[in-house]
Amino acid sequence: QVQLVESGGGLVQAGGSLRLSCAASGRTFASLRMGWFRQAPGKEREFVAISRWGGRTYTADYADSVKGRFTISRDNTKNTVYLQMNGLKPEDTAVYICAAGARQGGDYDYWGQGTQVTVSS
Repeated sequence: QVQLVESGGGLVQAGGSLRLSCAASGRTFASLRMGWFRQAPGKEREFVAISRWGGRTYTADYADSVKGRFTISRDNTKNTVYLQMNGLKPEDTAVYICAAGARQGGDYDYWGQGTQVTVSS
């Protein structure tokens, strides 16, 4: 079992930055595939970013809507994954949710409760 706790959300003006954190416990963190998703009111949950082991190093991938603005990173010594969000736009407003997968593909096995990010225009 893995527990995920997000933090770092808040209210920010357009163009601003936030860094979200997701602390994991209960399993060897380094082996986990970690992802960030978001869900805006009235919309379906959507993929934002992923960090996974690529064989020699961790690789990252992003939704097109956040490429060049968001960066996912991880600190295995702290069992934490981060999402650095720069150049925030009002359309980035959503609940941001951390997820962990025991395998490098397929469905995610564990989900956090989410942290609210609100970007004002």
